[in-house]
Amino acid sequence: MQTVAIFGVGLIGGSFGLALKKAGFGGQILGVSSARTIDEARAAGAIDCGASMEEACREADLLYLAQPISRILELLPALDPLVREDTLITDAGSTKLAIVERAAASIHRAEFLGGHPMAGKEKRGASAADGDLFRNRTYVLTPTQQTSPRVEEFKHWLEKIGTNVITMDAAVHDRTVAFTSHLPQLASTALAGTVDGRVDTRVAGSGLLDTTRLALSAYDIWKDIISTNSGNIAEALDAYIAQLALIRAHLDSPALQQDFERAANFRGGLHR
Repeated sequence: MQTVAIFGVGLIGGSFGLALKKAGFGGQILGVSSARTIDEARAAGAIDCGASMEEACREADLLYLAQPISRILELLPALDPLVREDTLITDAGSTKLAIVERAAASIHRAEFLGGHPMAGKEKRGASAADGDLFRNRTYVLTPTQQTSPRVEEFKHWLEKIGTNVITMDAAVHDRTVAFTSHLPQLASTALAGTVDGRVDTRVAGSGLLDTTRLALSAYDIWKDIISTNSGNIAEALDAYIAQLALIRAHLDSPALQQDFERAANFRGGLHR
């Protein structure tokens, strides 16, 4: 792998570029984004130079798609006539089934590998990129065919930048993240909306700050995630609403202690 092209050099794409360089990647890193984003990414050291889509497809051994999900879905059919046959295309979308299915229908000349780094920040853009963003974080891959040397080389670099690589079926991934990622976001959003305007928030401790941190996330990032995983998210919300109702019913019952203990045991077993 000598040349990498990052499509969408924002937080995730920029962090991937920085992480590769920090891990010793000595090849060229191209950025495919708006002129303003390219300037920002170059200033951050995430890429070496900007490129057009056509140039990136002609020169790169790896195309890393780090744009919003809707843009990735639009882009995949356009890449196939341009990309080299020895190129690996991968993405960093937060949902996988829609992307994997679109790639299967669109990408014939090159190889596609779905991916999702379980990392991020509330801040956006290349200026917020961090070469350690992926370190000690899970990186999910959703392969649809037997492994290849190109995939193995990509996994090698994922390991070098410090990720914990796991493979998972795309549909299983989407149901899983509905509970582990999308539900926390919506719960934080709902909590902020519940408290807003009802009480004097000067009388609040760190708990409110901690539990509403995700409410800072921008809707224009989340709208694609929600629209491509709405069924699984609805299931997760229904389960959460049922759990809240159970706690509501246990407010005057000794059973509330069991709710606390079960939750504490779960939280204590979570990896960091």
